[in-house]
Amino acid sequence: MPVSHAPVSEFIHPTAIVHPDAQLHPTVKVGAYAVIGEQVKVGAHTVIGHHAIVEGRTEIGDRNQIYPGAAIGLDSQDLKYVGADSLVEIGDDNRIREYVTINRANEAHEVTRIGNGNLLMAYVHVGHNCEIENRVIIANGVALAGHVHIESYARLSGVLGVHQFVRIGRLSMVGGMSRIERDVPPYFLVEGNPSRVRTLNRVGMDRAGLDEHTQQSLKAAFRLLYHQELTLVEALEKLAPLADNPHVQHLRQFLQDSISPHRRGPIPSRV
Repeated sequence: MPVSHAPVSEFIHPTAIVHPDAQLHPTVKVGAYAVIGEQVKVGAHTVIGHHAIVEGRTEIGDRNQIYPGAAIGLDSQDLKYVGADSLVEIGDDNRIREYVTINRANEAHEVTRIGNGNLLMAYVHVGHNCEIENRVIIANGVALAGHVHIESYARLSGVLGVHQFVRIGRLSMVGGMSRIERDVPPYFLVEGNPSRVRTLNRVGMDRAGLDEHTQQSLKAAFRLLYHQELTLVEALEKLAPLADNPHVQHLRQFLQDSISPHRRGPIPSRV
């Protein structure tokens, strides 16, 4: 990338290096010694901290806070990556803390995608082709391998690793220092090494405003799945009468998808 001085702006520090073809909304703030690449697009009122790097074909929405030292849009670490002009797409209202790394996808038609309102704490790594939906919190030192999909309102505690191609379900909670090598079912609390489903994420459901009827339906689903002498296939069949509730329906569909031949399968219970 050719070196250029930052454009004249009260919001862009004079030591920042901003490629002349980068597309920054006039309200974007860029800190000292930050580097913004040629193909970068940044929306209104986003703040890019000092010494941050935003490279590659990266599109960032409005009102994001990118803290010092973050590195976004750099090449995939997959050895199969051969320089494809792939994309990182970040929505609105995200907080991306110090030294977070977010890698581009492997192929030109593929995306590493982060939705809206997420908090990625310090030293989180988001590998190639990951998708993080909305209102997700990922604590310090979490590493996501490639192709991980995290559904909305999930919570990942600190210093844990997530295997490639794993899905983490809506409103789930993952305990710190866990090893996540299989799919985390939605609405449940998972922790350990090896990781196991422990109980319902009642705190998360309360905070999300799920009504008592929904919580009781999910509790019944939990008991059916993990406290009866049933195979997962049998339990999913018995869940059908509860699936008129959209949250139970989502849980049932998630688990059905998880046991399909191309998936890694769900994390089992402690029992």
